[in-house]
Amino acid sequence: MLKISTIKIEGLTENCITDRRPNIAFSLESDRNGETLERAEITVGNWKIETTDQLNNLYGGELKPFTTYDVYVTAIGKSGEIAKASSVFVTGRLNTPWKANWITDASYTYEDKASPIPMTFKYKFQVAKKIKKAWIHSTALGVYELLLNGEKVGNDYFSPGFTSYEHQIQYQTYDVTRQLKETNQILAVVAGGWAAGSFNYRRKSKISADRQALLCEIMIEYIDGTKDVLGTNRDWQVTEDGNYCMAEWYDGETYDASVDLESVIWKQADITKPRSNPTLLAQYGPPVSIQEILQPVSYTKAPSGEIIYDFGQNFAGVIHASIQGKRGQTIVFRHAEVLIHGELFVKSLRTAKATATYLCKDGKQQYSPKLTYMGFRYVGVKGIEPNDLELSALVLHSDIPETGYFECSNQEINKLQSNIRWGGKSNFVDIPTDCPQRDERQGWTGDFSVFASTACFNFDMSRFIDKWLMDMRSEQGIGGGFPMVIPKGGDSWPAMANSCWGDACILVPWAEYLARGDKGLLERQFPAIQKFLKAAKRWSAFLSITPNSRYIWRFPFHFGDWCAPDENIKQWLAKGKWVGTAYFANSCFIASKIAEILGKDLDASYYNNLRLKIIKAYRKAFTDGDGTLKKEFQTAYVLPLYFQMTKDTETKKMAENLVRLVRKADNHLTTGFTGTPYLLFALSDYGFVDVAYDLLLQESCPSWLYEVKAGATTIWERWDALRPDGSVNIGDLSGSKPEEESSGGMVSFNHYANGAVGDWLYRRIAGIEAISGGYKNFRIAPVIGGGLTFAKASVLTPYGKILSDWKIEADTFMIDVEIPVSTECTLILPNSKKYVLSSGRYQFSCKID
Repeated sequence: MLKISTIKIEGLTENCITDRRPNIAFSLESDRNGETLERAEITVGNWKIETTDQLNNLYGGELKPFTTYDVYVTAIGKSGEIAKASSVFVTGRLNTPWKANWITDASYTYEDKASPIPMTFKYKFQVAKKIKKAWIHSTALGVYELLLNGEKVGNDYFSPGFTSYEHQIQYQTYDVTRQLKETNQILAVVAGGWAAGSFNYRRKSKISADRQALLCEIMIEYIDGTKDVLGTNRDWQVTEDGNYCMAEWYDGETYDASVDLESVIWKQADITKPRSNPTLLAQYGPPVSIQEILQPVSYTKAPSGEIIYDFGQNFAGVIHASIQGKRGQTIVFRHAEVLIHGELFVKSLRTAKATATYLCKDGKQQYSPKLTYMGFRYVGVKGIEPNDLELSALVLHSDIPETGYFECSNQEINKLQSNIRWGGKSNFVDIPTDCPQRDERQGWTGDFSVFASTACFNFDMSRFIDKWLMDMRSEQGIGGGFPMVIPKGGDSWPAMANSCWGDACILVPWAEYLARGDKGLLERQFPAIQKFLKAAKRWSAFLSITPNSRYIWRFPFHFGDWCAPDENIKQWLAKGKWVGTAYFANSCFIASKIAEILGKDLDASYYNNLRLKIIKAYRKAFTDGDGTLKKEFQTAYVLPLYFQMTKDTETKKMAENLVRLVRKADNHLTTGFTGTPYLLFALSDYGFVDVAYDLLLQESCPSWLYEVKAGATTIWERWDALRPDGSVNIGDLSGSKPEEESSGGMVSFNHYANGAVGDWLYRRIAGIEAISGGYKNFRIAPVIGGGLTFAKASVLTPYGKILSDWKIEADTFMIDVEIPVSTECTLILPNSKKYVLSSGRYQFSCKID
């Protein structure tokens, strides 16, 4: 029987509130092998379309603000069977003017590089008539939490989220029908957050606002048909003497439970406005919320007397404490990723204090930070006896549903997969951060460039990426370059075109398109891609004399082979022109594909021809013309091989040379961020599967399994973050200063970039690889080796679940596969036998050598 299993509107199966024309997608299930969609009809009010596309159906009917629209889908399969289902979406304000005003305490000032004291706003109001429904629209400059009649409004943290505040700010919509009473009080606590608080490694503050501000409308619809709008204005009151004494990303939070809000001094709120004129949009990114609750696996007393709780997992989140306390008692919770000699090791946090301080009232009480988060595994507690404390931890990250699964017969690889997933979750807290713990936590574009494909397998990244790319487009420079971090958030790097980091404008949407097939994403991004590649071409020609040198991308700056092991920053940067030129060619290759998908044939031809010129230049400038580099390093071979820049005997020679360098390094990688994601592909795809597995299974440093063996629960920034002798590598990046003079160095134990190896686990070991957008066409071609006797992976695509489940018994390879309705799979067995499969479940086997 044919069934519509999901309808997604703007990537959501429910609770879609939108200020733009929504895209409607749906998936099908059937117990009939070979089923596929013949045609479908989508109806919304008077608007109706017939379609054969399950993923790209942009609503073209009317849109009125604050309106619920019913969506009806009727699907007819090739078999003639019919399925029906319905869903709804709700429009937001659609540019309806706000009756509310932005409010703040205009008299409040604070020092530069500091964070403001959280402001608490309050407003009391009466509801005299019977309510049909009530909701709140709210946003802030800063991050905020609402309480209505003492109860938290919504489940989200850190709203309105981090965006390019000069261009757009999200507003939230909360249904409060149940929470309203006859007499009501609303409280709003607003901390500095990203807009006004201390942020980035230079500790800038007041980046987007001089102080916090709140904008809020309470909208009430009565049973008699009348309506009220109660908005922020001078009738609201404000104080800095509330329960929250301090809150910021790096130092943490201080909360005084003994403060009685009825006794503090309140003042009339002041009217204000943002510095610029940002567009206010209904929330389009996934909110941050509690995803899991962890319990400590043990606690011990440190030599210093601090009680250390171990949660067994490095993650991003906050503690939750149930306390038996007394007024005047102060409890301090410190956070760290690792222990050294039984004590919290915090030097790697640099200037971040990562501390939550709680001032008790009398009796039983609970505390959990609401206006900050930490990256940690260990919590040190002072000021309370363990018998008076029940401590747990709340895992926080954006709502990105898990879509991918992988396991195999090697438990260390399974632990690596777990570390990859936790590294992703820890760094998807509203933006794709580099790390969740130290004084940084910025949206570094290069890290996300290389991890995007792995992320898009494991999680539904659609709304997360769409939000981030909107900021990327907003902050693109006039010359086509981008800030190194998105949103820029006061970062000192100028917008510039550079490789890998800038290539995020292409690599990230392409990874998401392959995973979910949204052409609208590519259409929105394509002008930015064109502008960026124009800048790359211009900078390649800068100060160039010969025709070939005009396509070698050297200027203005590249991070090169960033974080390559056993090298310093100067050596990483020196490899910039090799990395830059190869990434330039690859981005032109992808841009050509995107242009073809969008029906832009002239652009597709242009980028394809430009790519060929770049490849010719790389060959001429860097190789002997026959596959050997004039200056050899692993990444310089990896990139042209993976990016398909080689031909004929040149390909064979490059692969052999790469193997020689790997063997010379005693089966270790020497690649940095830019080459590591593609290293195993460059070996396995050109006949050296054994070498790829040797690297994957390497257990000494640098390697993925060295981290696993060392007890890692996430991916590290540097391979030797924890040295074999148990010390932490806090060495200066220049290599010129002794560690005693280090301010903390660059060492994160939760940094997802090198977790990009997950892509090889899924696409080669399990063999699942998208050929077209959303896995409409895909391949399953397991690459066996490394002593593995089974591997199982699945991914939930927009069409349904794909499964690859193989095992080896004696000399027989057996595989179960599952193909979603309306897709086609090319299955390639280890004996090279090929099958083209339509939807259904199948089993195959073959003899292997």
